[in-house]
Amino acid sequence: MPEYVTVAKASEIKPGERIVVEVKERYIAIFNVSGAYYAIEDVCTHDDGPLAEGELHGFEIECPRHGARFDIRSGKVLSMPAVQDVARFEVRLEGDDLQILI
Repeated sequence: MPEYVTVAKASEIKPGERIVVEVKERYIAIFNVSGAYYAIEDVCTHDDGPLAEGELHGFEIECPRHGARFDIRSGKVLSMPAVQDVARFEVRLEGDDLQILI
């Protein structure tokens, strides 16, 4: 059954930055875009590359290996060579605690 798990302090992630955490044997990238937080699995669906190492363009993360792009708000794939969406996780704030539903 999914549960909220505290993964970081919101104050640790400045706007425009991201962190990667390991939760339940999964690597999750958490992004702060203008004070809003988004979480996706840190694995490109094309070749398992680390998405969080890529360039962030607004709400789009570009895989550093082959350039596939994903929307960090939904996990939707936006460009090839990836054709499958990446897992997305609901994020909430409890005080300064950043929690994801996993």
